Amino acid sequence: MKHSCFSIIFLLSFLVVSIKSYSQEEFPVLEGFFFGQKPPGLVPEVFAPGVVSIDGRYEGAVSFAPELDEIYFGANNKDQKTHIYFSRLEGNRWTPIKRADFTNGEKEEEIHPFVTLDGKRIYFVALKSDLTENEIWYVNRLENSWSKAIKLDSPVNNDQVFFPNVAKNGDLYYFNLSKGKTYNAYGGNGDFREVKEVSMEFSHHVFIAPSQDYLVATSKNKEDESRKDNDIYVYFKNSDGAWIKPISLGDAVNSSFNEKSPTITPDGKYLFFGRSEKDGKNGLANIYWVSTKVIENLRPKM
Repeated sequence: MKHSCFSIIFLLSFLVVSIKSYSQEEFPVLEGFFFGQKPPGLVPEVFAPGVVSIDGRYEGAVSFAPELDEIYFGANNKDQKTHIYFSRLEGNRWTPIKRADFTNGEKEEEIHPFVTLDGKRIYFVALKSDLTENEIWYVNRLENSWSKAIKLDSPVNNDQVFFPNVAKNGDLYYFNLSKGKTYNAYGGNGDFREVKEVSMEFSHHVFIAPSQDYLVATSKNKEDESRKDNDIYVYFKNSDGAWIKPISLGDAVNSSFNEKSPTITPDGKYLFFGRSEKDGKNGLANIYWVSTKVIENLRPKM
């Protein structure tokens, strides 16, 4: 994988708290997949430091287009509104990061973007800044842009919901804030009329892997009752299709800080997640990535 280096001075210019718009001339030359970053192994690394992961800012859920040529992620400064930002790989170079604003200001905040595995739609959550009216919306891909945002017309939105993601077979997974449970919604034409609780021991921020044979989820650390932070767990599917007992990703991924918003890249190779380091040297929350081999190493031998 090819990537270009840029000067330390230029990199430091990105270590600021707020996002601003950069012209193509001002934005660093970042070439190849994943902003030209060297892929991580079994140890999580901050993703695109100073460009996507900016110290002193909160960053959250990440989603890539199926060809890995687009990135969407949520970010906000402390005590400010969260918005979705994006960049595209045009030719072999990433475009300057910009705010998406799918609802064109109709909703105060937009979070948790998810690009479907066919690349034709982006689901996200739109809400008010008082953390009410958490509803799932979507935009459809047009030739060179996205459609006007549409609120999902489904029983799903009868409650407060967040963190939508769609399996390869078209099933919608999401967390119901009102009920405190994870649900799966079916719908042949994307209307998701049939809603069913996912039988899981515990969960929030649940993400279905592209292979559909495991889920990653966050929950309060279950191994040490004295800890209050959230960790990432994996649920594998057994031979009869049920989700087995959750397995912690352990010290390979989890820390004493909050891990959140786990997602798997469309090629199934990397786990992305947020880590809220409120008292750590890396800032309020950064985006991390690690090889999904850390998950496969935990897979039980059936």
